[in-house]
Amino acid sequence: MQWFENENFWLNYGPIMFEPQRWAEAPNVAEAICNIAGLSKGSSVMDAGCGPGRVSVELALKGLDVTGIDIIQPFLDAAAETAEDEDVKINFINADLRYFDSEKKFDAIVNLYTSFGYCDTIEEDIQILKKISSNLKDDGWFIMESTSREIAVKYFTEGEWFKRAGKTVLTEFSVEGAWEGLRSKWILIDDKTNERMEHVFVQRLYSAIELKRILLATGFKTCEIYGDFEFSPYNEKARTMVLVCRK
Repeated sequence: MQWFENENFWLNYGPIMFEPQRWAEAPNVAEAICNIAGLSKGSSVMDAGCGPGRVSVELALKGLDVTGIDIIQPFLDAAAETAEDEDVKINFINADLRYFDSEKKFDAIVNLYTSFGYCDTIEEDIQILKKISSNLKDDGWFIMESTSREIAVKYFTEGEWFKRAGKTVLTEFSVEGAWEGLRSKWILIDDKTNERMEHVFVQRLYSAIELKRILLATGFKTCEIYGDFEFSPYNEKARTMVLVCRK
């Protein structure tokens, strides 16, 4: 089992990573996805690595036919509750993106909020991208938001501490290899019980052009790179990396 398959990790760390700011930005992200891919009511979209459903639900509220895929069942359960509260229908599936094949092909697939690059090998990362391509319709869109090597360098910090969700959070960051990955150590201390938990994981870092070349080699005809969802240039002012690909 790789660390991202561990449900206990996400139960403890999920509320820390999916802070209120991330939920607040979800409507704008969903709007941008629709504009980029030309999606309208009834269009089919797969949220690959949907987590607790923050963007899946917003897409469904726009009348899209949404399928959310995640390997963590508690996240899918929480997402289903949110969808029920918002009175939208979403097909949530517990599956591993490395192996997921859908009989239904989608108009668009999204992979958001830095949910890529955590597998043990580059080959497994590429396998995910190949599966995403195979699950798209011809001329379908794939939109990925992730931390690139350039963004990681730009915003690198050795660590910080803050309070969130009833816990004191301490983080420590270091570089793996020649900026091949970013090692993150998260320490959580419960403010009431003083119980301490810690977890270390590594995200593989790709440069934007490196990831573009991989995507073009895994079934996509075009791949454009932007610095945000508003088509800002991917340059020294970029806030994130957004790749817009067409099959």
